[in-house]
Amino acid sequence: MNGRNDSIQPTVTGELNTSIYQGIRNTLAEARSKAYSAVNSAMVEAYWEIGRQIDEAVGERAEYGKGLLRYLAGQLTSEFGKGFDESSLRRMRQFFKTFPIRATLWHELSWSHYRLLMKIEDQSRREFYGRECAEAAWSVRQLERQINSFLYERLLATQKSGAESVKNEIHTLEPKNDPDYILKDPYILEFLDLKENRDYHENDLEQALINKLQEFLLELGKGFSFVARQKRITIEGDHYYVDLVFYNYILKCFVVIDLKAGKLTYQDVGQMDFYVRYFEDKVKLPGDNPTIGIILCTDKNDTMAKYSVLSDNENLFASKYMLYLPTEEELKHELKRERELIERQKAMDEGADK
Repeated sequence: MNGRNDSIQPTVTGELNTSIYQGIRNTLAEARSKAYSAVNSAMVEAYWEIGRQIDEAVGERAEYGKGLLRYLAGQLTSEFGKGFDESSLRRMRQFFKTFPIRATLWHELSWSHYRLLMKIEDQSRREFYGRECAEAAWSVRQLERQINSFLYERLLATQKSGAESVKNEIHTLEPKNDPDYILKDPYILEFLDLKENRDYHENDLEQALINKLQEFLLELGKGFSFVARQKRITIEGDHYYVDLVFYNYILKCFVVIDLKAGKLTYQDVGQMDFYVRYFEDKVKLPGDNPTIGIILCTDKNDTMAKYSVLSDNENLFASKYMLYLPTEEELKHELKRERELIERQKAMDEGADK
């Protein structure tokens, strides 16, 4: 009996030690994270204050400013080390001029975040990305990716209300219960590393999205959580499979996604309509909002969108996806086409109401 207890004791002690170590480790990791965040916030405010002092001292005296920056760079570098050369000090001055009100700074963001934001000239775009970054806790790389994929412009272009009204809505970034304020067109899937000139099938696209699920959730937008892949639907012994299922906690609804490695067809629209109707009847819970269906395809036919159920079902969407980061001109072309389609649909709806 004693022998058996002796053999068990080391295992129990080891598990206890591991548990205690894990608890202490988590405490230290949390403390370090908080300390880093506090130091980061303090340094951002310090850079803002340095920028303010330099800007007030220089004013419009450009020649004096050059000499002052040269002097400050030498003095500060000798005392505090790297990070205070002339270009860094100019950047701090730009930081103050870009964000002149200290109270409006986002303390969650690092200096590297702000360096990216300062490159955005338009104030509405800059504030959108700053607020969204702080709210969603984007890394510097994620912020850069969202800027480079024109997230702001894509959201703005797919709204059904007036452009200026939508601009104000996006600017405030208040959570909306309307899919228009979360869904976008086109979706940018450059992170999948799928080449457009290579033949690939829908299951290749699906597997790539699952492999890069974190990046895909970032591209989908706020509030999405993954539910299922190849969700089976059985009707009178026949099986059907929904490619991807998500739940959006902001919209409070299921979002079913069908992937198409080609152009949109009438069959695709009918299939998605069937999926959405099934979820409405069999899957969604009391209190959920209507299910949203999204068909992701390489190209859309505007005429088909006009004459299919896409035109009168507010919860059924077809969006184009792009496997590369578009240039500004390419994106403008896509957004112009999407905006024209939305305006035509809006005019038709208004005509039908009269």
